[in-house]
Amino acid sequence: MSRVSKPYEIVERALELSTTDGLVVIADEHSSANLRWAGNALTTNGVTRGRTLTVIATVDGAKGTASGVVSRSAVTADDLEPLVRAAEAAARGAGPAEDAQPLVSGVPSSPDFTDAPAETGSEVFADFAPALGDAFSRARAGGRELYGFANHELNSTYLGTSTGLRLRHDQPTGTLELNAKSPDRTRSAWAGRSTRDFKDVEPAALDAELAQRLRWAERRIELPAGRYETLLPPTAVADLLIYQLWSSTARDAVEGRTVFSKPGGGTRLGETLAPLPLTLRSDPHAPGLESSPFVIAHSSGDSGSVFDNGLPLAPTDWVREGKLERLTTTRHTAGLTGLPVSPAIDNLVLDGGGERSLEEMVAATTGRALLLTCLWYIREVDPATLLLTGLTRDGVYLVEDGEVVGEVNNFRFNESPVDLLSRASEAGRTEKTLPREWGDWFTRAAMPALRIPDFNMSSVSQGV
Repeated sequence: MSRVSKPYEIVERALELSTTDGLVVIADEHSSANLRWAGNALTTNGVTRGRTLTVIATVDGAKGTASGVVSRSAVTADDLEPLVRAAEAAARGAGPAEDAQPLVSGVPSSPDFTDAPAETGSEVFADFAPALGDAFSRARAGGRELYGFANHELNSTYLGTSTGLRLRHDQPTGTLELNAKSPDRTRSAWAGRSTRDFKDVEPAALDAELAQRLRWAERRIELPAGRYETLLPPTAVADLLIYQLWSSTARDAVEGRTVFSKPGGGTRLGETLAPLPLTLRSDPHAPGLESSPFVIAHSSGDSGSVFDNGLPLAPTDWVREGKLERLTTTRHTAGLTGLPVSPAIDNLVLDGGGERSLEEMVAATTGRALLLTCLWYIREVDPATLLLTGLTRDGVYLVEDGEVVGEVNNFRFNESPVDLLSRASEAGRTEKTLPREWGDWFTRAAMPALRIPDFNMSSVSQGV
């Protein structure tokens, strides 16, 4: 093993090798553990380990500051100097960076910066795996088959800069996706959960939920396209509002390119988006959804800047009591737009003040409504209105006077999350959820179910 092998040593040595005006070094130590199953039996499991080092060099010139970014995996001490030189060469060969800012300084060091990285392993499933086995037995006895996977990742990030920052963050990320199918595979139901450690996930409860949905699907009802009162579960709300957050960059709004642009110029900040007292917020310290309390940017883009690495993050209300409160900015775009610095944060919470669970919202339904399971294949149609299209999946159910009476066909929908907020007639109780569509990129979300009086099911889909 190379003499310099600990993550903080790798960071320090890379900084020592720098010959440019500024350097940012990000060492990511990654570990993961997973279980997969099919037909009520475990099929595979595994554990992985890895390291990625990102070096960001900056060079001050007469026309401005340039940056060069190089990332490599499995880096050892012998790889450090070539990696640093490659980043420096990239910076010297680049033109001035549009988002250039002085590197962040003055942030207190993390007390655990020199500690060993946190790691996950198969032990994270010590309680979950036996409970999953019990769920297999119940499913087998009940005539259904369970398929799915559980994945747990732990990423320790060490961030050091030539301006003296020495920061560290450990990020656990757990996801569980479970499908139940009838033996003839004509009926399917899905449930997903996000978790930090799998101690708050109960396979028995998920299996019971899926068994209920398969029973609902024993009666099939065909419905045409149209506008229906619809109950969106927390997972579907999360998928829609995550996309809204990704589309809420201040610069694009000021330049007239998004739904948050004001006709004639400016932004819609301060406008009422929802009649309900909805607050859409991010907080790096939100219980159960904790994320990095400082900016970690491996590259620059619309919503992030490598020059902002290490910038402290604070709780941010994007929508407060129904009014648009903030748009995402870097230090650079904040300067361009004259708006507060509001970097993106890796979690999202919608509070609506409701107390009802989704089941209670179903029971309170009068007349006819649709109950969705989840959405998928979401794509943008029109950025000016944030019109999205996508498909329902793994169960759409018909509710009549507070009772689920059967499963209906799937639909393609056309809706804007911003417009949905303006039309929502009820918000349920906020709870942690796993986005189905964006779960590979964004897992830390807590949402209520929403009741939409006239959700647009634009066409019938043959998807399952």
